[in-house]
Amino acid sequence: MGYFFRRLSFYMVALLVAATLNFIIPRAMPGDPVTMMFANASVQVTPERIEAMKQLLGFVDGPIWMQYFAYMKNILSWELGTSIQFYPLSVNTLLAGAFGWSLFLAGSAVVLAFSLGSILGIYAAWKRGSRYDAFITPGMLVIQAVPQVVIAMLALFTFAVGLGWFPTGYAYTAGTLPDWTSWEFYKNVAYHAFLPLLCATIVQIGGFLVNMRNNMINLLAEDYITMAKGKGLSERRIVFNYAARNAMLPSVTALSMALGMAIGGQLIIEIIFNYPGLGSVLFNAIKARDYQVLQGQLLIMTLFMLAFNLVADMLYVVLDPRLRKGGK
Repeated sequence: MGYFFRRLSFYMVALLVAATLNFIIPRAMPGDPVTMMFANASVQVTPERIEAMKQLLGFVDGPIWMQYFAYMKNILSWELGTSIQFYPLSVNTLLAGAFGWSLFLAGSAVVLAFSLGSILGIYAAWKRGSRYDAFITPGMLVIQAVPQVVIAMLALFTFAVGLGWFPTGYAYTAGTLPDWTSWEFYKNVAYHAFLPLLCATIVQIGGFLVNMRNNMINLLAEDYITMAKGKGLSERRIVFNYAARNAMLPSVTALSMALGMAIGGQLIIEIIFNYPGLGSVLFNAIKARDYQVLQGQLLIMTLFMLAFNLVADMLYVVLDPRLRKGGK
């Protein structure tokens, strides 16, 4: 329990620091959000109306420290404010609508990439130096090095625009009413998500593959692996029961960090495929200098990142007996 409380205390301090930076960074950006809202207005807006709108949206006058404490109070009550670009829609409602789509798209991509990358990395390490290793490892690294925007654009113009096999955007057919009890609606969602999910997955496989391959190679030189071979155990049992199980430990952190980042959405992919996730919301909020939305989304990303890292720390304790003994 001592280990758990030490880690929890660390993450609480990290959350406080992140929340403070979350308050500072949007305000350090050039441009006032209310002024930006009226920048392209067709009619002239008087300074009095701009000031009234600032008061209505919560941009009260006062020292920066008073704004900071008001901001922290709102966080504790989970009142994230009102969106400027979608006034009078609340930030809670806006982010809640996009959260599910990002969780589905980016979360599924991370899980698929981790699963495929780990399996490919295990066999690449076991067959080190073979044709399979010489092809799959550098091949996936080359794909990982290609920018997401290039892969997404190629997929969009080839399979959606050129061949017409898939839709060019959004999460489901325009004009369709979401019906979560209908199998047809789920198929429609899967059909629209196929290309962005494919792109988000393949760009991440290389990292998990190399991570698992390196971990496996280090473990295959251990004495207990040599002893297992000497006992005549099957290759499958040695690979999965002995080597891969221990090689998974360092990969837990990589997976947790990837899942934490996934909650923020796949920004480039969501924009290209016009997918209504948190990435698109963040991009539009940056353009509009929508402080409340920026703060709300960055706070959610921070919470999930810290939460998944805490889960990773706890899994380490469960999977590694040495940490259990040291953590008492």
